[in-house]
Amino acid sequence: MQEEHPFAPFIRILGKGKNGSRGFTIDEAYEAMTMVLEDKVTAEQLGAFLMLLRVKEETAEEVAGFVRAIRNFLKQDKVAHADLDWSSYAGKRRHSPWYVLSALLLADNGIRVCMHGAEGHTPGRMYTSEVLKPLGIEVSDTLDHAKEQVAKNNFCYMPLQTISERLKDILELRPYLGLRSPLHTVGRMINPLQAPHSIQAIFHPGYQVVHQEAANIMNEEEIAVFKGEAGEVERNPDTKCTVSYAVDGKTWDEEWEPMFAKRHVKESSLDEERLVPFWRGEQEDEYATAAITGTTAIALRLLNKADTPEQALQMAQDMWTHRDKTRH
Repeated sequence: MQEEHPFAPFIRILGKGKNGSRGFTIDEAYEAMTMVLEDKVTAEQLGAFLMLLRVKEETAEEVAGFVRAIRNFLKQDKVAHADLDWSSYAGKRRHSPWYVLSALLLADNGIRVCMHGAEGHTPGRMYTSEVLKPLGIEVSDTLDHAKEQVAKNNFCYMPLQTISERLKDILELRPYLGLRSPLHTVGRMINPLQAPHSIQAIFHPGYQVVHQEAANIMNEEEIAVFKGEAGEVERNPDTKCTVSYAVDGKTWDEEWEPMFAKRHVKESSLDEERLVPFWRGEQEDEYATAAITGTTAIALRLLNKADTPEQALQMAQDMWTHRDKTRH
């Protein structure tokens, strides 16, 4: 009789039926993800693992264990090379990626931003790297290059493969499995440059609490998470926004009121060249301006630069008004 594979017990925990299955403890999640990252599972086991988690939906404890395993696998140093970690894993399809200008606005005001993300996994979406080239910003293909860019320009962008080819390969199973995997949640929380603050966004509302509670369990950085436009870290200024925080072992929510009385129509098409003339003031768009300043304001609140949403928004609007239009 063939001996049971060491990973089989983890599949059994998740898949033992309606009454017998359960979620992982933090330690079990850590051990399971470590085996996945070290390629000590078969392809069949990996597919079963990811989809059983997807059907069940991952818990905060599981996400915390997975993130800890990834950070240990990456052998991150404990030095904070950035002030703000910014995840970008969704892509845009209805509006331009205005969040990039929010991040650059913060960078131009002395805040070191590390942006990282996954690209190309969903057809018809525009991803971060596509708009960085017209802005004259290099995409970092090594961790050292990312650190150099932050030191030089207060901003870097790393695609997921720069952080880990293994994670990228797992994330790109989506077209084969037909569904997103827990890596879409977990990837947002990697924080590769050990920033003390992390801003995250979700598309499916239920995951907002998962991010918040997982961060609270780990208690390694202060986070803000909200439902972003298309799932990116970008505030939709047309709707009310609930921002969930996890700071020093405490969690709470904050309501941000809509910036407009009625909704705007989506852009007819997306153009990766559009951000440059908009930064330079050659084009105007009230929705874009509000998306940029509204997103910047949430980051400023997280960074403890303002005491209220109103104060944070005023600071962001002042920063946008006085930006160096020749910088990008």
